[in-house]
Formats: sequence, C-alpha cells, structure tokens
Amino acid sequence: MANKIGWEGVFPAVTTQFKPNYELDLDATAKVLDGLIRDGVSGLIVCGTVGENTSLSRSEKVAVMETAKSVARGRVPVIAGIAEFTTQFASEVAKEAARVGLDGVMVMPALVYSSKPHETAAHFRGVAKATDLPVMVYNNPPIYKNDVTPDILASLADCETIVCFKDSSGDTRRFIDTKNMVGDRFVLFAGLDDVVVESVMLGAEGWISGMSNAFPQEGETLFRLAKAGRYEEAKALYEWFMPLLHLDARPDLVQCIKLCEHIMGRGSALTRPPRLPLEGAEKAEVEAVMDKALRNRPKLPDVGLRPAA
Repeated sequence: MANKIGWEGVFPAVTTQFKPNYELDLDATAKVLDGLIRDGVSGLIVCGTVGENTSLSRSEKVAVMETAKSVARGRVPVIAGIAEFTTQFASEVAKEAARVGLDGVMVMPALVYSSKPHETAAHFRGVAKATDLPVMVYNNPPIYKNDVTPDILASLADCETIVCFKDSSGDTRRFIDTKNMVGDRFVLFAGLDDVVVESVMLGAEGWISGMSNAFPQEGETLFRLAKAGRYEEAKALYEWFMPLLHLDARPDLVQCIKLCEHIMGRGSALTRPPRLPLEGAEKAEVEAVMDKALRNRPKLPDVGLRPAA
C-alpha cells in the first residue's frame, strides 16, 4: 500500500482562516485552498499545526475537512491532521475524515501526555486500526514533546494502513536510519521547511511545507529541482528561500506564516488565541525578511509545473 498512495511533491500545511471575531471563515479558507491548487501544489494538509488544529472544535475540524474536499474536487489529494488528547478521540476524528471522503490522515502523537515509546507506538497503532484511510505518522518532538524515533516507526511496519512518515525533528539522519531498518516500507516526507533539500537527497518523496502557503510555486519548484538532482539550480533558489524557511522552525511559526501569507494577499494574518499577533520588533523582523525576499524574488527554472485549472 505504501507505494500505491501516490503522495509526492509539496503539500502545504494550509492555514485556517478566521473572521475578525475569531469565528471560522470557511469561504476565506476555501479561497486559500483553491489558490494553492491553482498555483500547482501537489496536495493539501488541512487541520495541521499551521491549520491551528488544537484551536478548533470537533465540528469546526469536520467543516474544514468538508470544505477542502469540496474545493479540491479530486484535483489533488487532501489529508487531514489529527491532533487529539486520547487515542479514542483521534480514532473518532479519523472516522470523520473517512466519512468526508478525504485521501488520508496525518496523525500526531497524543497531545499533552508525555508518553513512553511503547505508548507512542500504541497510539498510532490504535488510530490505524480505526480507519481504512492511509495514515501518515507525524513526528515533531520540539512542538509535541513525544519523539517518534526510527525504532518506534519500525515497530509499526506491520500496520498496513500506516504508509507514510513525516519528520519535523530536523535530524535528516532519521531518513537513512528508517530505510536501513525497514527499507522502503514507508513513504518519507520532509516536515521542516529549512531542511527540505537535504531531506529529498536522503529519500523524501514529499514535503509538508509551511512557507509554501505564501510562495507555493517557489516551494514546488524547489522540491522538483531537488528531486530531479538539479542541485545547482536548487541551491540558488534555496539560498533565496532560506530566511523565509527558517520561520517554519520557530515556536510562533503559525503567526509568521500567516503574516507572510497576508503580505502576499493570499489570506489573513489573524490567529486564534492563545496565538497572538506578532508585534513590534518581531513583526518588523518578519516584514523585513519578506521585503528583501520580494525585492530579490528569482525567476523560477522550468520544472514542468502546470498549475491546476
């Protein structure tokens, strides 16, 4: 199953849009989703970290899933993030994603609880048993505190529905360690923006990207250059992109990405509390990075990017 899912390329971790009173804005979210597809991204992740999953109610998560399904119209795969306190809650959301008709789920470790390795594995195994959808295991130890090591991942190789591994640890050696343990059992995805080229060199088939919300064509082009081994061209684009990609590694990555998206006219910078807007020197720093990037925005090499209709 792992080699049949067809997940490859850039899947932006799409932002969830809110109205000024913090109510969910499905129309604006739909516009963001459609804009990304039209700019040629390969897939979409909704309700991920950047999508402020943990700031959404259960019904709001389902509404975002339904909106994404409706907007995508089969043009690209749509995967829903699952970030819940318990295995039961996560399993219930996975069943909702299946009901909506999404293409897969991206499962985070159980939140808040710092689990032991065998408990971490049991959580993913439990969610995988609750759904027939393809499951992507999401590892982001700096944010979610529980580390899905290659050993833990290898112990899940017998779970047929677990087909993909997204690593946001920043330690690209894990791609090699995983392959040495279980070969090509899992499709590998880069999950941290500022190590994407290195990740592709080590076998990543896809990239779940934050900053591609603001620069989808640059993100997809960078990924395709790296995948094609066109490293000199990739390096030049990577050097331009890197100050922006570093924003994805900050604790306030959601605010940073949404601000950049807003500057590009693609969405609102508004986040739900407890995430508060960037102010003062922090906001000025991000705006300066964006200003420099836009003044030096490169002409993109041809990688066969064909934006969707």
